[in-house]
Amino acid sequence: MMTQQNTRILKRPYGFRLDLWSIGALLVAAIVLTPMLAVLWIAFHPTENIWPHLMATVLPRYFATTLRLMLGVGVLTAAMGTGAAWLVVMFRFPGSRIMDYALLFPLAIPAYVGAYALVDFLDYAGPLQIALRSTFGWTSARDYWFPEIHSEPTAIVVLSAALYPYVYLLTRSALREQSGASYEVARSLGLGPFGLFWRLGLPLIRPAIAAGVALAMMETVADFGTVATFGVQTLTTGVFSTWLNGGNAGGAAQIAGVVLALILVLLSVEYISRRNARFHRQSRASRPVSPTQLHGVKALAALGLCLIPFVMGFLLPVAVMMGHAIAKPQVWLAPGLAAAALNTAVVGGIAAILTVSAALFLVYGVRLAGRRLARLVLPVTTLGYAAPGAVLAVGLLVPLAALDHRLADGILAVTGYDPGLLLTGTAAAIVLAYIVRFFGVAQGAVDTAFGRISPSLPMAARSLGRGATGTLRDVYLPLMRGSIASALLVVFVDCVKELPATLLLRPFNFNTLSTRVYELASLERIGEAAPAALVVVAMGLAAVALLARATKNS
Repeated sequence: MMTQQNTRILKRPYGFRLDLWSIGALLVAAIVLTPMLAVLWIAFHPTENIWPHLMATVLPRYFATTLRLMLGVGVLTAAMGTGAAWLVVMFRFPGSRIMDYALLFPLAIPAYVGAYALVDFLDYAGPLQIALRSTFGWTSARDYWFPEIHSEPTAIVVLSAALYPYVYLLTRSALREQSGASYEVARSLGLGPFGLFWRLGLPLIRPAIAAGVALAMMETVADFGTVATFGVQTLTTGVFSTWLNGGNAGGAAQIAGVVLALILVLLSVEYISRRNARFHRQSRASRPVSPTQLHGVKALAALGLCLIPFVMGFLLPVAVMMGHAIAKPQVWLAPGLAAAALNTAVVGGIAAILTVSAALFLVYGVRLAGRRLARLVLPVTTLGYAAPGAVLAVGLLVPLAALDHRLADGILAVTGYDPGLLLTGTAAAIVLAYIVRFFGVAQGAVDTAFGRISPSLPMAARSLGRGATGTLRDVYLPLMRGSIASALLVVFVDCVKELPATLLLRPFNFNTLSTRVYELASLERIGEAAPAALVVVAMGLAAVALLARATKNS
């Protein structure tokens, strides 16, 4: 017979009640959402309203450039990601199993590192143009034509090479979830490879493609390092120039509000696509797609097409950076590199631990409180991941600076000691920005880990007298160790790669690996930037390895 206590345990997920856990979960959600709400408040209540000036001068240009970048990146990432996924899933050719995972490697490289490498390789003083002049006897740029490197089209290509794995990963999973019988019937009716893709495959995987493209576009809107390298003025660079050069935080917040509006549109597209995707999954009894073996020219062509995005997105940037690091090994001992690596490890490590711990607290709290709270809190706390780092920096620095001054004044009045700026004058603001920015990553990993644990285990623990804390400690955490460790690594790597928020929030003379790469590469000292860039890439590869392992059977 079911006891009254067990009845309460079973009914709790459907109800709604507040306790210490749920109140704490709401507090964590409030901290995550505060920077974005602060951006909107500052935008609507600026000290000096320059919105009419922005509308009459730079904002239309920023907005149009951002839209062109989004469109260009969306088209290219859709073509590269979908084409590569179709080839590795539907066909077998030499190297196809290797390319299946190698095509994920560009996720390990920040787009700004790829931009610096491409400029170094293709610029007038780069090895390619030097080789052309040497081979054909040209003496100056007037003797031949070469595409303009510092341009919007080049930025689109570099961003697409870095971001196509979003489309590739989702599309590859969608293709492997399709029933092989559908394709066999289509082949028996006379459809060739192109007909199979256009008339059968594409309609079924369109939601996955749309979701991947939306994610790539969100990263495009958030990017700063790549567009700054190529001299392209977007909404994000507008936030930097209006705030740092113009000294107007209100104007920067107004531009950031436009960025948030764009992000919300893209999030809506991604959500709708993900919602529709569930109608195309096969049943467990369905046979998976059987790949077709390719031979000869067709096999080489398939391999070549897969190599193009891999070379552009991963091999070329790594080769350029490795070339510099090997040619001048003394750059590994350059002043500032060890300090930047230590700062990165400390700030990223603290942020990763706090982010995953907060996500664990929030997810467990809303699960205890009931489904209504979960439906309210969990979706909105993922918005930080979609918000660009520059937007979060605006929403954090202005209120934190005001709090900092009041805190310092209060301590001075009570103790007579001036502590200085405790939040914005240290790396605390960077840590908080990382927590907000990557909370959605940790939350998703933790929520998935909770979902894999049978409800009967915690119910049994509660029936034996374990409280909420004891159940978490003795049942959930031992079963979730692997997922928590993976979440810590992924969040840490994301913190290492984050550039805009770090640039805006770092205290004076404080560098991380990402800001060191940006500063040195901006001064065309790419050789000195190479070691820091390679360390960032190595850390990124660890996260990609986890991702490849997680999707091995997908």
